[in-house]
Amino acid sequence: MKAVGVVVEYNPFHNGHLYHLQSAKEVSGADIAIAVMSGSFLQRGEPALVSKWARAKMALLNGVDIVFELPYKFSTQKAEIFAHGAVSILDAAGCSFLCFGSESGEAGAFEKTVGFIEGKREAYDILIKKYSKTGVSYPKAASLALAELNPPAETIPLSQPNNILGYHYVRSISFLGSRMKPITVKRKNANYHDEDFSSATIASATSLRKALFSMETSLEGIKQYIPIPTMAVLREYKGNFGRFHHWESYWPFLKYRLLQSSPNEIRTVYEAEEGLENRLVDAARRSVSFQEFMEYAKTKRYTWARIQRLCTHLLVNAKKEEMAEDINGAGYLRLLGMTEDGRRYLNKHKGSFGIPLVSKLSSFSSPEINLDIRASAIYSLGLSGASGQKLLEMEYSQPPLFIKKG
Repeated sequence: MKAVGVVVEYNPFHNGHLYHLQSAKEVSGADIAIAVMSGSFLQRGEPALVSKWARAKMALLNGVDIVFELPYKFSTQKAEIFAHGAVSILDAAGCSFLCFGSESGEAGAFEKTVGFIEGKREAYDILIKKYSKTGVSYPKAASLALAELNPPAETIPLSQPNNILGYHYVRSISFLGSRMKPITVKRKNANYHDEDFSSATIASATSLRKALFSMETSLEGIKQYIPIPTMAVLREYKGNFGRFHHWESYWPFLKYRLLQSSPNEIRTVYEAEEGLENRLVDAARRSVSFQEFMEYAKTKRYTWARIQRLCTHLLVNAKKEEMAEDINGAGYLRLLGMTEDGRRYLNKHKGSFGIPLVSKLSSFSSPEINLDIRASAIYSLGLSGASGQKLLEMEYSQPPLFIKKG
């Protein structure tokens, strides 16, 4: 059985994701699709709209066969580390292909870009430092650095989010010596960060979340943009837990953390550097909401995502030593769910994975997975009373989901 791997957040799973998933299977000719999916907190430093269990269920009902959790150590990181962790999981799981969405739509261009930059790595890194000193964000600095090196026409620009991730996926495949073949599907209609609906059936996850959190839009208002199973899971989640997760629900905990911690304590947290802790404390003193706090805290150099990631690390108390990068990638495969075909694949290949397959927390322990558990506990605080307690207990009691066909 051949597998195609996808790196996802499914926050929530929408029609664009369905198009990507179906295209991944079609283009690769793979028998099954394996998703490595971020857990409770996401790459841009946001709490997931619904729990990892609900999003895994969306994935399995919409065509994914196996869902593994991307550990917190990688899921709440800049593109380079995020991609490295995800690729290491898909490689360990034996995927023959990695399919990612991009603004380019041509995998060969990504491979040529990786080859070009690696051939000029020293000059490239020097240029990134030069542009970073001007106060621009790291993604902007990387894009400007590549442009100054005068790359050939067949390379891709690194100015768009999915192209940036795609570049790092391909680079990680090369670094790890993986046999996975990269393939890409061009994004359809909606852009990654679009905040408003721009198509009759395709919308970005950002615009869907914005609609859901507006006072005017109910689940019915987004039904044309999401598959039927996604709608069912969202309704079930809201019925069981009362609401979706949003940064504002965590704001009191973040404000308390910032106001009661000394600057030295904050500096022990991952990504707290360059005096950023002082800016965040000052912003917390002046703000009555997370939105207001972010408006005070962000700058041209420190992007919204960069600040949100640090805020997430503050909530989770993720220390710098805990988040230290491992060049080998993830140390385990945390199984969240599978279909019948997925179970057959696991039974056939699990002996060759090379890293532990974890289906029960009680049977496995490591500092890396302990960080995931802590993140899930903090995530449960976004719900009140019995709902939060129920979600907290699911981290220990919920077995991997199993979805039968039909």
